[in-house]
Amino acid sequence: MKHEVVNAVSLLLQEKGIDRETFQEIIESVFFSMIKRKFGETDNFSVIFNPDKGDIEIQCLKMVVKDGSVTNPAKEIGLHDAKEYDPWAALGEETMVMIDYEKEFGRRIITAAKQHLIQRIREIEKKNLYDEFSQRVGEVVIGDIHQISRQEIRLNIEKTEVIMPRSEQVYNERYRRGDSIKAIILEVREGSRDPEIIVSRRSISFVKRLFELEVPEIYDGIVEIKAIAREAGDRTKLAVESNDKRVDPVGACVGMKGVRIQAVVKEMNHEKIDIVAWSQDPDVFIRRAMAPVIPLELVFSPNSQRVTAVIQDEQMPLAIGRKGQNVRLASQLTGFEIEPLRVSDYYQEELDLAEVEGLPQNIVAILKHAGYNTAEDVLNTPRDILLQIPDFDRPTIELIVEKLSAYFEEGDVNEQSGY
Repeated sequence: MKHEVVNAVSLLLQEKGIDRETFQEIIESVFFSMIKRKFGETDNFSVIFNPDKGDIEIQCLKMVVKDGSVTNPAKEIGLHDAKEYDPWAALGEETMVMIDYEKEFGRRIITAAKQHLIQRIREIEKKNLYDEFSQRVGEVVIGDIHQISRQEIRLNIEKTEVIMPRSEQVYNERYRRGDSIKAIILEVREGSRDPEIIVSRRSISFVKRLFELEVPEIYDGIVEIKAIAREAGDRTKLAVESNDKRVDPVGACVGMKGVRIQAVVKEMNHEKIDIVAWSQDPDVFIRRAMAPVIPLELVFSPNSQRVTAVIQDEQMPLAIGRKGQNVRLASQLTGFEIEPLRVSDYYQEELDLAEVEGLPQNIVAILKHAGYNTAEDVLNTPRDILLQIPDFDRPTIELIVEKLSAYFEEGDVNEQSGY
């Protein structure tokens, strides 16, 4: 007979996609809990469940005793009652008894079993949902917006609700209820009720996945994305490298007549995208990353990730970009702190160590050998790093810094005096 507990949840199980083995295990565990609640023990009970038909049988192995001498109904049965199940039952032998659960279990036990069963199903559903989307982190999905608040947007993806927090939204995009948008699954968190699936349109991973979807060479590993720098909604810089000399990495990303890059730009709400060829040579890479301008000269600071980019005076606004965006993104892309400098200021301010009066030539030679060619190189370097130069101690460093500082102070005074 199909029990009402099974009836109550069979459709729910089908909807949630819980597999047969798990379903059978849940049903059997719930009925064992009902038996435990009713009889206090389960050792001599068996639950047989047919998931195809929904039939349940509860069998109990009992010892046959004299009528009227039953002391433990869970393990003993009178001879007269035993013969109803087995005509050959005899005293002192065990016999299998079928339990009429609808008669034995009261309404309270059945109701409690229903609640327990539904709770177990929800726990499994929660775990399945967490496992499924944890494996899909990094996947671009399409969702329909159904709720918008100040802090987040909630979308429906494949009958599952996901969240796009404000921090993962693009500031100049306008979202409306009912819109379908693409986003990347960023992470899955354990929630108090259900797992929280976080999606993003702001992450650089979203940009990377869009290019993988639009550029077959990237998807196949022929072209590799080496670095991405992004200020979401305004501009993105992308560095790419080809693992095949016959394939131009930038051209592959742009596509014939720009069709590939245009598809990505459209999905990113017409955000500007600069694509440059990656290089192991920092000098070459930084020059490319500074596009749309090309520095006249790059001056690398010794022992640090800082570089001065000398720019034509008239191109300085382009080099810096709106609110410093171009140089900031170029710095993020290359890993160097880039300081743009007008060519007129560079040649005016740069002072070769050999031109500093009063600085011994042997000290100048040691400094230049260590990579310090100008007074600015030395003054912009922390003393602890200068102490690493062979044959230099702290008094020597202090003397050098004092000489150079005094030279610049003297120059400032003369300049203010009109000399």
